[in-house]
Amino acid sequence: MNRRLKLGVLGSGKGSNFKAIMEQIIDGKLPAEVGLVISDVPDAGILSYARDFQLPALFVNPGKYRTRLETEVEQDIVRLLQEAGVELVVLAGFMRVLKEPLLQAFPRSIINIHPSLLPKYKGLEAWKQALEAGEKVTGCTVHYVEKEIDAGHIVGQREVEIRADDTPESLHARIQEAEHELLPEVVRQIARERS
Repeated sequence: MNRRLKLGVLGSGKGSNFKAIMEQIIDGKLPAEVGLVISDVPDAGILSYARDFQLPALFVNPGKYRTRLETEVEQDIVRLLQEAGVELVVLAGFMRVLKEPLLQAFPRSIINIHPSLLPKYKGLEAWKQALEAGEKVTGCTVHYVEKEIDAGHIVGQREVEIRADDTPESLHARIQEAEHELLPEVVRQIARERS
């Protein structure tokens, strides 16, 4: 009953979603532990947070492609995650498309957080897409990662109202607040299912 789900976290940015997960773990609200944090950006904030939490944190050079990892790099990441005993891979602002090595090694065990109410507004800057489309409500979605981008099984969603005076920045900030609640909640749900 006290089993803790072993997480591997991949991120490219400042690491606020990772921090939200760690705060829930430290507060005893999330039965999980982080085995490894990996970033494709050498000075990413997520790596600093991981070091602050005294967790293993690695920069992995993504290779020559802009939107995905080289196959050998992705195979290295699989090996690192497996060696760390990772059961669930959490993409917390990881800006590269995953391919076969990771998808095969962790079937239905990779989740991603996306800043829209999928299936609407896939891809980059989804909050801008929602704002430009005149939506009244948007939000965030946690889904399992599959071959097709932002199309895997939806595990959880949180709505965010779009206000008349919203700018892309103000809307994105409120969506991120919702993400910080939703992502740990979904990880908790998966941890319970797998305990």
